[in-house]
Amino acid sequence: MKISKLTLAIATVLGAGATSGAFAMELYVDTKTKQIYAEPGPHRQLLGSFEKVQDAPAKAADKADTLDKAEIKAIREDLALKQNEIKALQEHAAEASGPESVHVKLSDGIHFATKDGNFTAGINGRLQVDSQTNVNNQVANATNGNTTNALADGMSIRRARLGIEGTFFKDTDYKFEYDFTRGNGTTGAGVTDAFIRYNFSKPFSVKFGAFKEPFSLEEATSNRYITFIQRNQAVDTFVDDLNTYKMGIGANYATERWQVGTSLQTEPVGANGASNSSLNTNGNANRNNGSGDTNWEVNARVTGLPWMESKTKFLHVGTSGSYVDVNNNYLANGTFSNGSIAFAHGLNNNVDRTAILNTGTLTSGNIATGNQVNHFTRFGAESALVYGPFSAQGEYIATNISGRGYNNGETLDGYYGYMTYFLTGESRAYKAKTGAWDRLKPNRNFDMKGGWGAWEVAAGYDALNLNSGVIRGGRASTAKFGINWYPNSHVRVMANYIHALDINTQGVNNISTAGVQTANTRAQAFNNADLDVIETRVQLDW
Repeated sequence: MKISKLTLAIATVLGAGATSGAFAMELYVDTKTKQIYAEPGPHRQLLGSFEKVQDAPAKAADKADTLDKAEIKAIREDLALKQNEIKALQEHAAEASGPESVHVKLSDGIHFATKDGNFTAGINGRLQVDSQTNVNNQVANATNGNTTNALADGMSIRRARLGIEGTFFKDTDYKFEYDFTRGNGTTGAGVTDAFIRYNFSKPFSVKFGAFKEPFSLEEATSNRYITFIQRNQAVDTFVDDLNTYKMGIGANYATERWQVGTSLQTEPVGANGASNSSLNTNGNANRNNGSGDTNWEVNARVTGLPWMESKTKFLHVGTSGSYVDVNNNYLANGTFSNGSIAFAHGLNNNVDRTAILNTGTLTSGNIATGNQVNHFTRFGAESALVYGPFSAQGEYIATNISGRGYNNGETLDGYYGYMTYFLTGESRAYKAKTGAWDRLKPNRNFDMKGGWGAWEVAAGYDALNLNSGVIRGGRASTAKFGINWYPNSHVRVMANYIHALDINTQGVNNISTAGVQTANTRAQAFNNADLDVIETRVQLDW
């Protein structure tokens, strides 16, 4: 073997004063202390095998003397350099495995995580660009109206959200998201999710902050993954349009086959006109200037998979319930000021969202007389079937109004049903933790080499009835058809055709401040209207 100057020097020193005879000796160096050993041990690295030869002390000294002083100096410098290299490698290894080190993952969005997994953060966002074209727009002029009431063609940014979500110390996670299209710039109104959640175990968690009410399959499904551009009428009117992101505490328990979610919540963050919030005229997140107390509500949703052959063949069923206490705020003279509740809808329109059906505010008059909503309850039943590329889904939602002047069991309700089919063979993705639909991944992404992405067609029926007892908000039903193209899992192009089957707003009235019904001329103008609408959406999310 070839012996370096370093090993030669070591061998020379060890050989000095040796007894007669020659034999092989293996030498080891401790990588930490740099001491030489003749036996293996922890942190010891083999230098090589050497022969120990008898040599007279004088001869050994002569050999040592023959080593050039400059060579010995070079050997020492080389040894010191190697020690520094070993120390640097050890420090680098410690840094790479330390809790403060971070790695970045870009495979499915932008994610950051420490090596020990205690802290993670991911940037999320979505952009939805919509358009609406009214092919047939036959609407009667309103009596004493100052507008034609015709629906308008146009484009809009439906949603533009940016947020961050992640974990700290593994068991606690968080999410904050802001929608720049919500609330017309009102302070806080753009907040959607803003919560902290502690996971006691894999199935059980509790969260605090602003989050969605646990109610309805279609509402539990992110708007990134719903089949049609606009949620169906009953879900929009009784859940989503009231601003489903509310402050409170919620709990969730989920396994592979079933899930239950509950919440105690108040109102949305900030002053948002599209909610049942007592409006704060100062337009901020504080409660002042006569804005009144908050509403509060209790919600629960239970879902399960009674039949599950595989992830592409299963049956989903579920039910939801809510009790919502409505706060009514009055001026010092007893006149109604703000609060209460109203239900209105615009027939699946995504750009021009004129309220064609409208109950008006259901509290009126003063603190002693007139109609007053004290609370309302909601009940929902849901079901969905997935069988390979085919799926079907349906829901029924009923809302019962209670309070002064509402003694006839006033119940507003609606339902929908639709079917979908993937022409390219995919199946709808299901997330058991939320009992809702998840991100679809095409079998093959779109490319210029024959990749088509995923193609989906859908057809459905939708009905809503806001007439019950003294409440006359109108009723309507629609037929809808859709086609969705997924070039990849983060981009979707959608087109919907909406046809109004029946619009009955002839008897629509709103309750005035005097506690009597007054005609809603705008809603009545759409009675028996013949409406056909084409809607589109281009969506990017991560």
